[in-house]
Amino acid sequence: MRRLLHTILCATLFAALLTPLAQAQIAVNSPVESVRIGGFVGSRIDDCIAHRVKAQDWEHIVAPFSNRTETWAWQSEFWGKWVQGAIASYRYNRDPELYDIIRQSAEAMMATQTPDGYIGNYRDDHHLKSWDIWGRKYTMLGLIAWYDLSGDKRALQSACRVLDHLMGELEDVDIITTGNYHGMASCSVLEPVMYLYNRTERKEYLDFATYIACRLSEPDGPELIRKALEGVDVATRFPFPKQWWSQENGQKAYEMMSCYEGLLELYKVTGEKVLLEAVEKSVQNIIDTEINIAGSGAAFECWYGGKSRQTLPAYHMMETCVTFTWMQLCNRLLEINHNAVLADHLETTMYNALMASLRADAGQISKYSPLEGWRSPGEEQCGLHINCCNANGPRAFALIPRAMYHATDDTITVNLYADSQTKLYLDAKHKNPITLTQRTSYPEGDAIELEVFPKKSIFFNLALRIPAWAALDHCSVEVNGVAQEVAQHGWLMISRTWQAGDKVVVRLDMRGRLHKLNNHQALMRGPVLLARDSRFGDGDVDECSVIVAQDGYVELAPAPKPDFAWMTFTAPAVLGTDLEGNGKPTPINLCDFGSAGNTWEKSIRYRVWLPETLNAMHSPYIPYNRPQ
Repeated sequence: MRRLLHTILCATLFAALLTPLAQAQIAVNSPVESVRIGGFVGSRIDDCIAHRVKAQDWEHIVAPFSNRTETWAWQSEFWGKWVQGAIASYRYNRDPELYDIIRQSAEAMMATQTPDGYIGNYRDDHHLKSWDIWGRKYTMLGLIAWYDLSGDKRALQSACRVLDHLMGELEDVDIITTGNYHGMASCSVLEPVMYLYNRTERKEYLDFATYIACRLSEPDGPELIRKALEGVDVATRFPFPKQWWSQENGQKAYEMMSCYEGLLELYKVTGEKVLLEAVEKSVQNIIDTEINIAGSGAAFECWYGGKSRQTLPAYHMMETCVTFTWMQLCNRLLEINHNAVLADHLETTMYNALMASLRADAGQISKYSPLEGWRSPGEEQCGLHINCCNANGPRAFALIPRAMYHATDDTITVNLYADSQTKLYLDAKHKNPITLTQRTSYPEGDAIELEVFPKKSIFFNLALRIPAWAALDHCSVEVNGVAQEVAQHGWLMISRTWQAGDKVVVRLDMRGRLHKLNNHQALMRGPVLLARDSRFGDGDVDECSVIVAQDGYVELAPAPKPDFAWMTFTAPAVLGTDLEGNGKPTPINLCDFGSAGNTWEKSIRYRVWLPETLNAMHSPYIPYNRPQ
């Protein structure tokens, strides 16, 4: 009753302050029937499915649900994370063996449900504490994903019973007081609540979602809406916590983004513009203050103003759960607002932070992927032979096919460039399939050839992304040999009646770009970050240097590929501090960041941000505060 009264008051407040869009269901995508990806990206997706997703012992991560003795840990998240990645992987490759693995695991999970609807591993007197609601969230997400794939109504009913039981337990308990991080971990259950509302249209689910959104917005909660609208940095929304893993820590990156994903799902149904605005402003703030050159962020899993501090070695940088959730949040927002900047960030994260997380043999996904040093699988968690990132990481690889192409109304958008083919429809009755094929070695090469094959000629807009990092005077687009004007970054819209066999050729600026920060320097080529790796045997990767550049661009030369690397180049650099002996540029070897240190051996060291040697003749003296 208390929660119901709160929901009514909260809904009244929303209605008074906002202009709703009459319960509008906001469509974001027309069906993309299939996507296949080749080249390096495709091989990494295939490897992840074969050696990480299918290799998982699902019985091992289902077993805790039959032993309800937990009081604080998060074992109950692992199945839901893994199975969502497995289902998305199956949607990509249609492997019947994988389908059977998923089916067996889902049926085993449903068999653990107690008569009251609970699926979890917490002791009766510890329900709603610590990670219990968080785990129930992932269970519901897994069951909903299985229902959507299989049509098995038992899965939908099971997920509804989990939610009904949870709502009953929360009737006189404030959700903000459960779990850690100002209630964000528990409140992230908003996402599956909205999915179940969409599939059942049960009003009590929408009421519960409204209640959660209000608690996320109010002064005694994390205030995700007000602080976003006021532009408060995500790292400074609360005082620095006395205890890191606690209720008082409001900087937890993964949980915060998960709540914003839930608010996006509520926006799609209610049309409450303030929800969308809060997500957009928070995403922009994360871009401005947190996302580093590799496309991810956070240290010790929390926002920390990391963009300006990324040259500093930090403990536990770039958790893979953060990397995946950042990609997913960008893609979901991109489906709604079509902001090309989000696609730029998706691409950077995909080619760098994500590829770096998967070990060369694809058997493990790193828990953290720092910008220097080495990577590791992280600890086994909660008494199981798995951790959160090994469970969650495959979802990021399976997200790539979904993010690559979007289709809305009369527009096909190419968000990501990679050797690939998609089959999709723009007509409501799916009578005119359109096949779009990218033939390219990008980002090794600079050219992307797209072939368009509709079954019947059809008018539509083809939106091609011109990345913000590409100089416009070094980019070109042709349609059937006819040059198109490339006048701005973002979407280049080509509107025409497309015939089978029409060809579009895109060429992008792939010069090496020098980035400088805090007396350090780093190199990017197109969307790919480069790194030194000790396996090249060309000196100390930590040595100071001055990379030779002209107007911010570096002359990169292709170099022979060692077995460990996808891409390799040399860059001219003046090494060390001794100019008396030589002082001439020496070529240093660099590989793509994803390949750097990819065997995870501690005898191998890599580095992205290279210390820049100070030249006092070019750097005027600037007084500083001397130590007392």
